[in-house]
Amino acid sequence: MARIAGVDLPKDKKVVFSLQYIYGIGPTVSHRIVSTAGVNPDTKVKDLTDQEVSRIREVIDKECKVEGDLRREVTMNIKRLIETGSRRGIRHRRGLPVRGQRTRTNARTKRGMRKTVAGRGQKRGATKK
Repeated sequence: MARIAGVDLPKDKKVVFSLQYIYGIGPTVSHRIVSTAGVNPDTKVKDLTDQEVSRIREVIDKECKVEGDLRREVTMNIKRLIETGSRRGIRHRRGLPVRGQRTRTNARTKRGMRKTVAGRGQKRGATKK
């Protein structure tokens, strides 16, 4: 089992797909890494030689910001938005959608479970028409 950037890659998958288990590497970057390292994208991780794994490691270290460094950068960007008091920062602080989505309906994941409010709904004693 290959361990790259602190992540154990699944050994039964092709290299291109298993690299995507690393935070910060998607399909396009994965293909670019494999072609730069000179590895056949159809080989499975368990069939990689130590030289190929080390070449992939070198390419990732040189070209990509992944895992801990990338997570740290993202959290620092969010903290900066919160400290400056921008609209996006305020939305982050309140736990609401940041990118302009509606919240009157939907947004249940961000807002949490429904809170029942007294006085809403059908009035007592009112007859249906």
